[in-house]
Amino acid sequence: MENNDFGVDQAACRQRQRRLLAAMEQRGLELVLVLRDESVQWLTGARVGPLFASAVVLDVEGKVTLVLPSRKLSLSVAADEVVPYEEKWHSTLLDEQRAACHESLLAALPVRPQRVGGEWSALGPRLLAQFGGDIGNGDFENSIIENIEPLLFELRRRKDPDELRKMQRANEANRAMYEHARQVIEPGINELELYSSLHAVAVRELGEALTYFGQDFRCNARGGLPRDRQAQAGELFILDLGVGFRGYYSDNARTIAVGGAPTKVQQRAWQRLAEVFPLVESEVRPGASCKALFEQVQALLDQNRPWVFNHHLGHGVGLAPHEGPHLNPRWDDHFEVGDYIAVEPGLYHEELRCGIRLEENYRVTDRGVERLTDYPLEL
Repeated sequence: MENNDFGVDQAACRQRQRRLLAAMEQRGLELVLVLRDESVQWLTGARVGPLFASAVVLDVEGKVTLVLPSRKLSLSVAADEVVPYEEKWHSTLLDEQRAACHESLLAALPVRPQRVGGEWSALGPRLLAQFGGDIGNGDFENSIIENIEPLLFELRRRKDPDELRKMQRANEANRAMYEHARQVIEPGINELELYSSLHAVAVRELGEALTYFGQDFRCNARGGLPRDRQAQAGELFILDLGVGFRGYYSDNARTIAVGGAPTKVQQRAWQRLAEVFPLVESEVRPGASCKALFEQVQALLDQNRPWVFNHHLGHGVGLAPHEGPHLNPRWDDHFEVGDYIAVEPGLYHEELRCGIRLEENYRVTDRGVERLTDYPLEL
Protein backbone atom coordinates (compact mmCIF):
# COMPACT_ATOMS: atom_id res chain seq x y z
CA MET A 1 0.00 0.00 0.00
CA GLU A 2 1.31 3.46 -0.91
CA ASN A 3 2.56 5.62 1.94
CA ASN A 4 0.20 8.62 2.08
CA ASP A 5 3.11 10.91 2.98
CA PHE A 6 4.55 10.34 -0.49
CA GLY A 7 1.45 9.80 -2.59
CA VAL A 8 0.01 12.31 -5.05
CA ASP A 9 -0.86 15.57 -3.27
CA GLN A 10 -3.98 16.62 -5.15
CA ALA A 11 -4.08 20.09 -3.60
CA ALA A 12 -0.43 20.79 -4.50
CA CYS A 13 -0.99 19.66 -8.11
CA ARG A 14 -4.04 21.93 -8.35
CA GLN A 15 -1.95 24.85 -7.08
CA ARG A 16 0.63 24.19 -9.80
CA GLN A 17 -2.16 24.03 -12.38
CA ARG A 18 -3.41 27.43 -11.22
CA ARG A 19 0.11 28.90 -11.53
CA LEU A 20 0.36 27.59 -15.08
CA LEU A 21 -3.14 28.86 -15.88
CA ALA A 22 -2.20 32.36 -14.68
CA ALA A 23 0.86 32.30 -16.96
CA MET A 24 -1.33 31.13 -19.86
CA GLU A 25 -3.70 34.05 -19.34
CA GLN A 26 -0.80 36.51 -19.34
CA ARG A 27 0.33 35.14 -22.71
CA GLY A 28 -3.13 35.00 -24.20
CA LEU A 29 -3.02 31.22 -24.66
CA GLU A 30 -6.27 29.28 -24.98
CA LEU A 31 -4.68 25.89 -24.43
CA VAL A 32 -1.36 24.31 -23.42
CA LEU A 33 -0.07 20.88 -24.37
CA VAL A 34 2.13 19.40 -21.62
CA LEU A 35 3.99 16.45 -23.13
CA ARG A 36 7.24 15.68 -21.30
CA ASP A 37 6.84 12.95 -18.69
CA GLU A 38 8.33 14.98 -15.85
CA SER A 39 6.09 17.95 -16.71
CA VAL A 40 3.02 15.70 -16.70
CA GLN A 41 4.00 14.39 -13.25
CA TRP A 42 4.65 17.90 -11.92
CA LEU A 43 1.23 19.09 -13.07
CA THR A 44 -0.98 16.08 -12.28
CA GLY A 45 1.02 13.62 -10.17
CA ALA A 46 0.83 10.98 -12.92
CA ARG A 47 4.07 9.00 -13.16
CA VAL A 48 3.76 6.39 -15.90
CA GLY A 49 7.39 5.21 -16.03
CA PRO A 50 9.91 5.17 -18.88
CA LEU A 51 8.08 2.67 -21.11
CA PHE A 52 4.93 4.74 -21.57
CA ALA A 53 3.83 8.09 -22.97
CA SER A 54 1.47 10.56 -21.32
CA ALA A 55 0.15 14.05 -22.04
CA VAL A 56 -1.94 16.81 -20.46
CA VAL A 57 -4.20 19.46 -21.95
CA LEU A 58 -4.96 22.52 -19.83
CA ASP A 59 -7.54 24.90 -21.30
CA VAL A 60 -8.26 28.53 -20.51
CA GLU A 61 -11.18 27.53 -18.28
CA GLY A 62 -8.79 25.54 -16.10
CA LYS A 63 -9.96 22.09 -17.21
CA VAL A 64 -7.22 19.45 -17.04
CA THR A 65 -7.45 16.54 -19.46
CA LEU A 66 -4.90 13.79 -18.86
CA VAL A 67 -4.02 11.16 -21.47
CA LEU A 68 -2.72 7.89 -20.00
CA PRO A 69 -1.96 4.37 -21.22
CA SER A 70 -5.00 2.19 -20.64
CA ARG A 71 -3.29 0.10 -17.94
CA LYS A 72 -2.50 3.23 -15.88
CA LEU A 73 -6.05 4.52 -15.46
CA SER A 74 -6.12 3.55 -11.77
CA LEU A 75 -3.32 6.01 -10.89
CA SER A 76 -4.14 8.67 -8.34
CA VAL A 77 -4.03 11.93 -10.34
CA ALA A 78 -5.20 15.54 -10.22
CA ALA A 79 -7.21 15.82 -13.43
CA ASP A 80 -10.77 16.61 -14.49
CA GLU A 81 -10.88 14.03 -17.27
CA VAL A 82 -8.66 11.02 -17.95
CA VAL A 83 -8.51 9.72 -21.52
CA PRO A 84 -6.94 6.34 -22.34
CA TYR A 85 -4.95 5.16 -25.34
CA GLU A 86 -3.83 1.68 -26.34
CA GLU A 87 -0.20 1.20 -25.39
CA LYS A 88 0.01 -2.58 -25.94
CA TRP A 89 -1.52 -5.21 -28.17
CA HIS A 90 -1.62 -8.64 -26.56
CA SER A 91 1.10 -7.52 -24.08
CA THR A 92 3.43 -6.14 -26.79
CA LEU A 93 4.34 -2.45 -26.55
CA LEU A 94 3.22 -0.47 -29.59
CA ASP A 95 6.01 1.00 -31.70
CA GLU A 96 4.02 4.21 -32.23
CA GLN A 97 2.92 4.67 -28.66
CA ARG A 98 3.48 8.44 -28.51
CA ALA A 99 1.54 8.89 -31.74
CA ALA A 100 -1.35 6.92 -30.23
CA CYS A 101 -1.19 9.13 -27.13
CA HIS A 102 -1.32 12.29 -29.25
CA GLU A 103 -4.25 10.99 -31.29
CA SER A 104 -6.22 10.51 -28.08
CA LEU A 105 -5.19 14.00 -26.99
CA LEU A 106 -6.50 15.54 -30.21
CA ALA A 107 -9.75 13.57 -30.01
CA ALA A 108 -10.34 15.08 -26.56
CA LEU A 109 -10.15 18.69 -27.84
CA PRO A 110 -13.63 20.18 -28.28
CA VAL A 111 -12.57 22.86 -30.79
CA ARG A 112 -9.46 23.96 -32.66
CA PRO A 113 -7.95 26.82 -30.59
CA GLN A 114 -6.11 29.74 -32.14
CA ARG A 115 -3.46 30.31 -29.47
CA VAL A 116 -1.73 27.17 -28.19
CA GLY A 117 1.32 26.58 -26.01
CA GLY A 118 3.32 23.36 -26.15
CA GLU A 119 6.62 21.75 -25.23
CA TRP A 120 8.48 21.91 -28.53
CA SER A 121 10.97 19.13 -27.77
CA ALA A 122 8.10 16.63 -27.39
CA LEU A 123 5.81 17.77 -30.21
CA GLY A 124 5.30 15.01 -32.74
CA PRO A 125 4.35 15.47 -36.41
CA ARG A 126 0.65 14.85 -35.72
CA LEU A 127 0.40 17.78 -33.28
CA LEU A 128 2.45 20.04 -35.51
CA ALA A 129 0.28 19.20 -38.50
CA GLN A 130 -2.86 19.92 -36.47
CA PHE A 131 -1.70 23.34 -35.28
CA GLY A 132 0.07 24.69 -38.36
CA GLY A 133 3.61 25.43 -39.50
CA ASP A 134 5.61 23.89 -42.34
CA ILE A 135 6.98 20.93 -40.41
CA GLY A 136 8.71 19.56 -43.50
CA ASN A 137 10.97 22.61 -43.54
CA GLY A 138 11.17 22.95 -39.77
CA ASP A 139 9.09 26.13 -39.83
CA PHE A 140 8.13 26.47 -36.18
CA GLU A 141 7.85 30.25 -36.46
CA ASN A 142 4.62 30.08 -38.47
CA SER A 143 3.07 27.50 -36.18
CA ILE A 144 0.41 28.71 -33.79
CA ILE A 145 2.10 26.68 -31.04
CA GLU A 146 4.12 28.87 -28.68
CA ASN A 147 7.05 27.14 -26.99
CA ILE A 148 6.24 26.91 -23.25
CA GLU A 149 9.21 24.75 -22.22
CA PRO A 150 11.13 27.74 -20.79
CA LEU A 151 8.01 28.70 -18.83
CA LEU A 152 7.58 25.20 -17.38
CA PHE A 153 11.27 24.99 -16.48
CA GLU A 154 10.92 28.30 -14.64
CA LEU A 155 7.74 27.24 -12.81
CA ARG A 156 9.31 23.93 -11.75
CA ARG A 157 12.15 25.74 -9.95
CA ARG A 158 9.88 26.57 -7.03
CA LYS A 159 9.65 23.37 -4.98
CA ASP A 160 6.38 22.82 -3.15
CA PRO A 161 6.15 20.95 0.20
CA ASP A 162 5.04 17.68 -1.46
CA GLU A 163 8.10 17.82 -3.73
CA LEU A 164 10.44 18.61 -0.85
CA ARG A 165 9.14 15.60 1.08
CA LYS A 166 10.03 13.26 -1.78
CA MET A 167 13.44 14.85 -2.24
CA GLN A 168 14.15 14.61 1.48
CA ARG A 169 13.21 10.92 1.33
CA ALA A 170 15.59 10.43 -1.60
CA ASN A 171 18.34 12.13 0.42
CA GLU A 172 17.76 9.71 3.28
CA ALA A 173 18.90 6.99 0.89
CA ASN A 174 21.99 9.07 0.09
CA ARG A 175 22.77 9.40 3.79
CA ALA A 176 22.51 5.64 4.25
CA MET A 177 24.76 5.02 1.23
CA TYR A 178 27.49 7.37 2.52
CA GLU A 179 27.36 5.75 5.96
CA HIS A 180 27.74 2.34 4.31
CA ALA A 181 30.58 3.53 2.07
CA ARG A 182 32.57 4.86 5.04
CA GLN A 183 32.26 1.46 6.72
CA VAL A 184 33.36 -0.68 3.76
CA ILE A 185 35.79 1.38 1.67
CA GLU A 186 39.26 -0.01 2.26
CA PRO A 187 42.21 -1.00 0.08
CA GLY A 188 41.17 -3.78 -2.28
CA ILE A 189 37.46 -3.01 -2.49
CA ASN A 190 36.16 -3.45 -6.02
CA GLU A 191 34.26 -0.54 -7.59
CA LEU A 192 31.56 -2.86 -8.95
CA GLU A 193 31.07 -4.52 -5.58
CA LEU A 194 30.71 -1.14 -3.87
CA TYR A 195 28.23 -0.03 -6.54
CA SER A 196 26.11 -3.13 -6.02
CA SER A 197 26.10 -2.78 -2.25
CA LEU A 198 25.22 0.93 -2.44
CA HIS A 199 22.25 0.13 -4.66
CA ALA A 200 21.09 -2.50 -2.19
CA VAL A 201 21.40 -0.02 0.69
CA ALA A 202 19.30 2.57 -1.15
CA VAL A 203 16.57 0.06 -2.00
CA ARG A 204 16.50 -1.20 1.58
CA GLU A 205 16.28 2.35 2.95
CA LEU A 206 13.44 3.39 0.64
CA GLY A 207 11.62 0.07 0.70
CA GLU A 208 10.87 0.12 -3.01
CA ALA A 209 12.50 0.09 -6.44
CA LEU A 210 14.47 3.21 -7.39
CA THR A 211 13.39 5.33 -10.34
CA TYR A 212 17.06 6.34 -10.90
CA PHE A 213 20.49 5.38 -9.62
CA GLY A 214 23.72 7.32 -10.34
CA GLN A 215 26.15 9.10 -10.85
CA ASP A 216 29.92 8.67 -10.05
CA PHE A 217 31.43 5.52 -8.51
CA ARG A 218 35.10 5.49 -9.55
CA CYS A 219 38.20 5.65 -7.42
CA ASN A 220 41.27 7.65 -8.51
CA ALA A 221 39.12 9.25 -11.22
CA ARG A 222 36.92 12.32 -11.61
CA GLY A 223 33.80 10.25 -12.12
CA GLY A 224 31.96 7.67 -14.16
CA LEU A 225 30.29 4.31 -13.80
CA PRO A 226 32.11 1.64 -11.75
CA ARG A 227 34.83 -0.52 -13.26
CA ASP A 228 36.12 -3.97 -12.40
CA ARG A 229 38.95 -2.34 -10.47
CA GLN A 230 40.23 -2.49 -6.89
CA ALA A 231 40.82 0.69 -4.90
CA GLN A 232 44.36 1.29 -3.67
CA ALA A 233 45.51 2.81 -0.38
CA GLY A 234 46.05 6.55 -0.68
CA GLU A 235 43.57 7.02 -3.51
CA LEU A 236 40.43 9.13 -3.23
CA PHE A 237 36.97 7.75 -3.97
CA ILE A 238 34.63 10.44 -5.37
CA LEU A 239 31.08 9.28 -4.68
CA ASP A 240 28.65 11.65 -6.37
CA LEU A 241 25.43 9.81 -5.54
CA GLY A 242 21.82 10.22 -6.52
CA VAL A 243 18.68 8.14 -6.42
CA GLY A 244 15.25 8.60 -7.91
CA PHE A 245 12.36 8.36 -5.44
CA ARG A 246 9.02 8.33 -7.25
CA GLY A 247 10.47 10.45 -10.03
CA TYR A 248 12.31 13.00 -7.85
CA TYR A 249 16.12 13.09 -7.76
CA SER A 250 18.76 13.46 -5.09
CA ASP A 251 22.26 14.65 -5.93
CA ASN A 252 25.15 15.25 -3.54
CA ALA A 253 28.77 14.15 -3.23
CA ARG A 254 31.34 13.07 -0.68
CA THR A 255 34.96 12.05 -1.24
CA ILE A 256 36.44 9.27 0.90
CA ALA A 257 40.14 8.47 1.39
CA VAL A 258 40.91 4.80 0.77
CA GLY A 259 42.62 3.54 3.91
CA GLY A 260 41.13 6.29 6.05
CA ALA A 261 44.25 8.48 6.22
CA PRO A 262 44.31 11.32 3.67
CA THR A 263 47.69 12.88 2.89
CA LYS A 264 48.52 16.40 3.99
CA VAL A 265 48.10 17.56 0.38
CA GLN A 266 44.68 15.92 0.10
CA GLN A 267 43.59 17.38 3.43
CA ARG A 268 44.70 20.85 2.35
CA ALA A 269 42.67 20.58 -0.87
CA TRP A 270 39.67 19.40 1.15
CA GLN A 271 39.99 22.45 3.40
CA ARG A 272 40.01 24.80 0.40
CA LEU A 273 36.77 23.23 -0.86
CA ALA A 274 35.14 23.25 2.55
CA GLU A 275 35.67 27.02 2.62
CA VAL A 276 33.38 27.42 -0.38
CA PHE A 277 30.22 26.51 1.52
CA PRO A 278 30.32 29.32 4.11
CA LEU A 279 30.89 31.68 1.19
CA VAL A 280 27.84 30.29 -0.62
CA GLU A 281 25.74 30.53 2.53
CA SER A 282 26.71 34.19 2.97
CA GLU A 283 26.12 35.19 -0.66
CA VAL A 284 23.00 33.33 -1.82
CA ARG A 285 19.77 35.26 -1.45
CA PRO A 286 16.78 35.93 -3.72
CA GLY A 287 17.85 38.10 -6.64
CA ALA A 288 21.58 37.34 -6.33
CA SER A 289 23.40 36.37 -9.52
CA CYS A 290 24.29 32.71 -9.95
CA LYS A 291 26.94 33.63 -12.51
CA ALA A 292 28.57 36.14 -10.15
CA LEU A 293 28.72 33.50 -7.41
CA PHE A 294 30.34 31.04 -9.81
CA GLU A 295 32.95 33.62 -10.80
CA GLN A 296 33.68 34.41 -7.14
CA VAL A 297 34.24 30.72 -6.32
CA GLN A 298 36.27 30.20 -9.51
CA ALA A 299 38.61 33.04 -8.50
CA LEU A 300 38.93 31.60 -4.99
CA LEU A 301 39.77 28.09 -6.18
CA ASP A 302 42.11 29.33 -8.93
CA GLN A 303 44.45 30.39 -6.11
CA ASN A 304 45.22 26.68 -5.60
CA ARG A 305 46.90 25.95 -8.94
CA PRO A 306 48.08 23.52 -10.25
CA TRP A 307 44.90 22.00 -8.80
CA VAL A 308 42.00 22.88 -11.09
CA PHE A 309 38.31 23.62 -10.77
CA ASN A 310 36.90 23.42 -14.29
CA HIS A 311 33.22 22.58 -14.14
CA HIS A 312 29.99 24.21 -13.02
CA LEU A 313 29.50 25.20 -9.39
CA GLY A 314 26.07 23.62 -9.25
CA HIS A 315 22.50 23.48 -10.47
CA GLY A 316 18.93 22.98 -9.43
CA VAL A 317 17.53 19.50 -8.74
CA GLY A 318 13.99 18.15 -8.89
CA LEU A 319 12.16 16.05 -11.46
CA ALA A 320 15.39 16.14 -13.47
CA PRO A 321 18.96 15.77 -12.15
CA HIS A 322 19.85 19.20 -13.58
CA GLU A 323 17.29 22.01 -13.44
CA GLY A 324 17.41 25.76 -12.97
CA PRO A 325 18.97 27.75 -11.53
CA HIS A 326 22.33 27.18 -13.21
CA LEU A 327 25.45 28.10 -11.23
CA ASN A 328 27.38 28.26 -14.46
CA PRO A 329 29.01 31.06 -16.50
CA ARG A 330 27.03 30.02 -19.60
CA TRP A 331 23.74 31.11 -17.94
CA ASP A 332 22.74 34.38 -16.31
CA ASP A 333 20.25 33.03 -13.76
CA HIS A 334 19.35 34.65 -10.45
CA PHE A 335 18.35 32.86 -7.26
CA GLU A 336 14.65 32.76 -6.40
CA VAL A 337 12.71 31.73 -3.30
CA GLY A 338 11.92 28.02 -3.57
CA ASP A 339 15.02 27.03 -5.56
CA TYR A 340 16.52 23.68 -4.56
CA ILE A 341 20.22 23.74 -5.45
CA ALA A 342 23.20 21.39 -5.42
CA VAL A 343 26.52 23.19 -4.90
CA GLU A 344 29.52 21.07 -5.95
CA PRO A 345 32.99 22.64 -5.97
CA GLY A 346 35.89 20.38 -6.86
CA LEU A 347 39.69 20.37 -7.16
CA TYR A 348 41.53 17.91 -9.38
CA HIS A 349 45.16 16.98 -10.00
CA GLU A 350 47.25 13.83 -10.23
CA GLU A 351 48.94 14.57 -6.89
CA LEU A 352 45.50 14.44 -5.25
CA ARG A 353 44.87 10.87 -6.58
CA CYS A 354 42.97 12.31 -8.54
CA GLY A 355 40.71 14.89 -6.95
CA ILE A 356 38.03 15.90 -4.47
CA ARG A 357 34.44 16.95 -5.05
CA LEU A 358 32.08 17.94 -2.24
CA GLU A 359 28.41 18.65 -2.82
CA GLU A 360 25.81 20.11 -0.49
CA ASN A 361 22.10 20.77 -1.09
CA TYR A 362 20.33 24.00 -0.18
CA ARG A 363 16.86 25.49 -0.40
CA VAL A 364 16.67 29.21 -1.14
CA THR A 365 14.45 31.08 1.32
CA ASP A 366 13.41 34.73 1.57
CA ARG A 367 16.33 35.26 3.97
CA GLY A 368 19.08 33.24 2.29
CA VAL A 369 19.58 29.49 2.19
CA GLU A 370 18.81 26.46 4.32
CA ARG A 371 21.31 23.58 4.17
CA LEU A 372 19.56 20.23 3.64
CA THR A 373 22.51 17.79 3.74
CA ASP A 374 23.90 17.63 7.25
CA TYR A 375 25.85 14.38 6.97
CA PRO A 376 29.62 14.21 7.46
CA LEU A 377 31.79 15.97 4.86
CA GLU A 378 35.30 14.87 5.84
CA LEU A 379 37.55 12.64 3.71
